[in-house]
Amino acid sequence: MGRGKIAIRRIDNSTSRQVTFSKRRNGLLKKARELSILCDAEVGLMVFSSTGKLYDYASTSMKSVIERYNKLKEEHHHLMNPASEEKFWQTEAATLRQQLQYLQECHRQLMGEELSGLGIKELQNLENQLEISLKGVRMKKDQIFTNEIKELRQKANLIHQENVELYQKMDQIQKENAELQKKVYEARSTNEENVAANPSYMLRNGYDLHPPISLQLSQPQTQYSEPPTKAMKLGLQLH
Repeated sequence: MGRGKIAIRRIDNSTSRQVTFSKRRNGLLKKARELSILCDAEVGLMVFSSTGKLYDYASTSMKSVIERYNKLKEEHHHLMNPASEEKFWQTEAATLRQQLQYLQECHRQLMGEELSGLGIKELQNLENQLEISLKGVRMKKDQIFTNEIKELRQKANLIHQENVELYQKMDQIQKENAELQKKVYEARSTNEENVAANPSYMLRNGYDLHPPISLQLSQPQTQYSEPPTKAMKLGLQLH
């Protein structure tokens, strides 16, 4: 036999009311947790008991949930009431100006300016911020230097490898040249020995190591011939 339907009204008995509150509170918190996990929803739940005790659950953080709720509620209010839109943007502009002023002041303090109004605690916090920033800058610089040194070492290794290969090629070429010179020298010595031992070897092989050179002068030819009578006259005059 199933349970009867419970009337939704205040429970008069304090003990029964506390037991029901505890059971339903746990069930409500469990459902909120399951909803945030299953549906990837941002859930915020707050429950106050009759004694003023707080029970809450937030999928991210209660502060972010409340801020998101207030922002959306304010935007919805402005959309429903266009007359207040100008006031809303004025407030936003004033907030942004305050944030800009604060950031500019912090920047000047980090640069070592306008420090007269700061106390010991503020100066200590400022010093800690500067030390953290300086540490980050040094770590980044060291990382860049390390990467550059590593890259230069890799380039040096490549250059060294290329030099080794070039040296090996030059050594091979020198060996080949020496072998060729040796063969040429041996062939020349063999030919000279053959010529000295047998002079006809030069003719059989079709070349002479020391061929004789003969020169012969030819008489110049005249372009025209003199008449015989004139030649005779010249001969008589010479005598």
